[in-house]
Amino acid sequence: MRTEPSPGTLPAREHLPAGNAGTPVLDVVIPVYNEEKDLQPCVLRLHEHLSRTFPYAFRITVADNASTDTTPLVAARLAEQLPGVRSYRLEQKGRGRALRTVWSASDAPVLAYMDVDLSTDLNALLPLVAPLISGHSDLAIGSRLARSSRVVRGARREFISRSYNLILRGSLQARFSDAQCGFKAIRRDVAQVLLPLVEDTGWFFDTEMLVLAERAGLRIHEVPVDWVDDPDSTVHIVRTATDDLKGVWRVGRALATGSLALDRLARPFGDDPRDREISGVPKGLARQLIGFGVVGVLSTLFYLVLYSGFRTFSGAQVANALALLVSAVANTAANRRLTFGVRGRGGAVRHQAQGLVVFGIGLALTSGSLAALNAATTEPAHSTELAVLIVANLAATVLRFLLFRAWVFPDRHDESPSTVVASHIPTFPPTAPAAPTAPAAPTAPAGPASPVYATAPRSPYGQGADDAPYDHTTRGDATMRMRPVRPDHHDPRDAR
Repeated sequence: MRTEPSPGTLPAREHLPAGNAGTPVLDVVIPVYNEEKDLQPCVLRLHEHLSRTFPYAFRITVADNASTDTTPLVAARLAEQLPGVRSYRLEQKGRGRALRTVWSASDAPVLAYMDVDLSTDLNALLPLVAPLISGHSDLAIGSRLARSSRVVRGARREFISRSYNLILRGSLQARFSDAQCGFKAIRRDVAQVLLPLVEDTGWFFDTEMLVLAERAGLRIHEVPVDWVDDPDSTVHIVRTATDDLKGVWRVGRALATGSLALDRLARPFGDDPRDREISGVPKGLARQLIGFGVVGVLSTLFYLVLYSGFRTFSGAQVANALALLVSAVANTAANRRLTFGVRGRGGAVRHQAQGLVVFGIGLALTSGSLAALNAATTEPAHSTELAVLIVANLAATVLRFLLFRAWVFPDRHDESPSTVVASHIPTFPPTAPAAPTAPAAPTAPAGPASPVYATAPRSPYGQGADDAPYDHTTRGDATMRMRPVRPDHHDPRDAR
């Protein structure tokens, strides 16, 4: 799995403000390989639909995956003829590679892709990207398996699709319903942080992206779609299924070992006062108690099995020490990953060393209880030994949780002062007295004075600092006056 550093943690989601009409809000990527026959009808239909229905500036990017027919020529001709269409040529195959390359280089704040066969009804495109524009969600996917979806396809593809999604649910605990629908979108700020973690360059790319996003706690919006199967699809089902299963194994192993730093994808809360951090309340205590309890029950069962096995060829004290040592190492590793959410290998040796200290305390408690039992009874029954050890382990478990939480895996964020994501409502500067001017010609009565920004609000569309001040009629944010724009519209503030 990829472990190189990403651009950083994600900021709080905000509604994308209206910006320079020359930069698209949406970039729709169409990855193609030897699609000289279907490419032109697809682009023409998509361009017409977006021009007629989409209320913001858009771009269509044809990503050619090393085609060997005339697909690159068709893409280039479409880019010359249609405004808002461009082509991109890659010399290596792979749908995932094409999406990663184009998305990483795009300046649009919302990135999407769809298959060239346009099996998905285009009326679902605006509902797909609207939650990303509004700041509600991080990713969005079309789902053919939602109750209200209408799907036309053969029994074999239906069986394969549902079986694959069942495998994802069973092996990777995926909660999204449809991983393979070629109709997805992502915010650019999320893609910049998430894509470096995605390793696959083929058909498993978007599945891996969704699994990692879900495990990181990002919000995935699902849109029911109408979908008609393309009988001329060139996808090799057996090879694709085999590669997908290999990808499931690779991602599952990486998640189990904690080799992915998914915590850097965590979103902060928004600026709602109810989301403020309350001092003096331990974070995640209920969840940690539940996780620690589950791990503790499994560790106790594991310990009892080990003790019974060691007891067949050694004394009670030796069997107890060996069983407790092995189970303590497993318990520390499980609590590190599952209860306290520590991922990666950093600090693992130190955590195990501290866990062994906690193990020593537990050993003293259990060994002391056995010593007391042997002092009271010359030859206690095996069931009596087990009962005493269970009680001693319960006491050791409570102490172990307190030491784990306060010493081994402390929440470092508790040491810093509580912070709240700042609201993006602007602070209005004090109004300076107006300089004397010559009398103006009579005009119509003016309405209420409108506040004016001292500087233009920053836009993710690349609006520069030299742009004119941005007027508002309300104290709201930059989204209060969003207007529909077309690719052929120009910014009235542009002197050209």
